[in-house]
Amino acid sequence: MKINAALAKTLLLAISMGMAMPLLAKPPAKPAPASAKQEETAKPEGEEPEGTIEGISAPRKNGGYIGITIDDSGFKLSFYDKKKKPVDCDVARAAARWQPKYRIPDERRILNPSGDGKTLVSSSVRQPYNFKLYLTLLSDDDQAVESFVLDFHS
Repeated sequence: MKINAALAKTLLLAISMGMAMPLLAKPPAKPAPASAKQEETAKPEGEEPEGTIEGISAPRKNGGYIGITIDDSGFKLSFYDKKKKPVDCDVARAAARWQPKYRIPDERRILNPSGDGKTLVSSSVRQPYNFKLYLTLLSDDDQAVESFVLDFHS
């Protein structure tokens, strides 16, 4: 086996300096496949791309989605349709309950409609934001419509 002169110099230099250096250069990175770009342009003209859900999401029984985040130090519950586009909320309010790390009893908040009618918001929530959240959606007569258990973190 013949040793390349450049390789031998590199090895000797690395040994003399006491440094760990890569012996062989990495192959150049492959360019991104063109198929991803073609998929975006190959979609039919009438079909819209799916939207994105803000925060922790969960599917609803009607085929839509909910997304919950911390906004202005309080919960913000948003509603989405099947294509993940924002829609008006279809419940009167929501009840949230969780066990925080800083105290023994559960914390609870009621989420009421915001000014725009698309979200439900609550009063402030203390950090840390890492807990199991029990969320119940309520109708106008305070009957439970849906309930969710979410691993909340932000």
